[in-house]
Amino acid sequence: MKKFEYDLVVIGSGVAGGTAAKMAAGAGLKTVLIEAGNWGGTNSNRRDIPYAAASHFSQTFFGAIEASKFGLSSTSLRYNYPSVLNWNLVAKKRAGANSKKEYEDAGVKCVSGFAQFISPYEISVGDETISAKKFIIATGSTPTDPGITGSAEAGCILPEDVFALRRIPKVVMVVGGGSTGCEIAEYLAEMGSKVLITEISERLLPKEDPEAGEVIETRFAKTLGIKVLTSSRVVATSKAGKETLPSGRKTDVVKVQFMRGGQEKSVKVEAVILATGSEPAVDLGLSNADVKFSAKGIQVNTMMQTSAKHIFACGDVANVVFDRHVDVAEISSTEKASYEAATAASNVVNRGKALVDYRGFVRMTDTFPKVASVGLTEDECIARDLKYKQVLVPLSSVEASNVHEYQDGFVKLVTNREGKIIGATIVAPNADLLIQEIVLSMRTDIKLVDIATAPHVALSFSEAVRLAARRISRG
Repeated sequence: MKKFEYDLVVIGSGVAGGTAAKMAAGAGLKTVLIEAGNWGGTNSNRRDIPYAAASHFSQTFFGAIEASKFGLSSTSLRYNYPSVLNWNLVAKKRAGANSKKEYEDAGVKCVSGFAQFISPYEISVGDETISAKKFIIATGSTPTDPGITGSAEAGCILPEDVFALRRIPKVVMVVGGGSTGCEIAEYLAEMGSKVLITEISERLLPKEDPEAGEVIETRFAKTLGIKVLTSSRVVATSKAGKETLPSGRKTDVVKVQFMRGGQEKSVKVEAVILATGSEPAVDLGLSNADVKFSAKGIQVNTMMQTSAKHIFACGDVANVVFDRHVDVAEISSTEKASYEAATAASNVVNRGKALVDYRGFVRMTDTFPKVASVGLTEDECIARDLKYKQVLVPLSSVEASNVHEYQDGFVKLVTNREGKIIGATIVAPNADLLIQEIVLSMRTDIKLVDIATAPHVALSFSEAVRLAARRISRG
């Protein structure tokens, strides 16, 4: 085609698509943004912002109750649930949930509807056909089918549905012990639910170092009363009528059948949360645009360019295919999606060859304590037959653990034969902040000795990072 309606079409208005569209429009490109659901995508409407707002409240609430051991009279503390829901809505609104304004203010044309490629340079959105010189696909991901018989009929819900419940269920099962499952299980337990969590692997947080899962599992069991069922696979759910609670209120009941230790067992709960992961949203008619894709997502190179050179993809829908071995963990995060989108938009605007560099992107689990990890875990080093060194420093090694009455976390560093950090895991109340100097080291090749000799605040958990760097550099 010789003439196009737009310079760029961006499909998906989440953090990736929104970033790309605003960058392109700011650079003078005539840009249109397509959204099939809520404007702002998953980040502000269903996942990051709602999760963070909800966990901030529940952790504050439960922390106040636990503070009775310091002398705070809080054991009879209560919360107003409608006010909690309202706080969640306020946080989402501040983040721009379901609003086109920030895009339109940036000069982006916004169109609602499902986009489908009908040719390499054209998409259809409802009855409208839109053509463009270039495209950026940022459609994110959709929940995977958990393969559980009767899950739809039994009314099982997704993690993001929890924050729209009219009341907190008394008894709930969370299926999946990864980051999302652990975050949801903690939230519900802190809000007063009796929680069971199942994980098909032998430990919680199976993608992280074993020590991280052990800390979280111990707190779940001892502090929150969560029943942890590892090495367990849920096979079926079904409605089991109604039961009367001690309060006299009747509630719907779901029967959950699961396999554990070679035996089938069952339990009755009020709600089942399916935290079983997601898959790339690739239902876009990609074959009509000669774009290669698979179950792992749309294939892109390190410029975020698909097999059709004028089409780019970023965020959870993209599967970067490297032409060489690269130590990059499979992660899904807001900052990674935004970074990929900025790289793709830069290459669209400048016709450049900016390449992604995944060193230092953090995997976060926003429980208490937080779990932050970067680079390779020790298990991944072993699987790749890499020569490495590791050191683990318990938080109990530093004075901050006494001041804050918290000793259960740790800082773990993994280095290669040359002494460069190739991975780290931190389990601490403020692990998201402690991991940042490790990130900086990995991206700028700061030496371990520099971390070990740099001043760290004496009564902070950052002292554990300094101790770990010192011990591994000496070893």
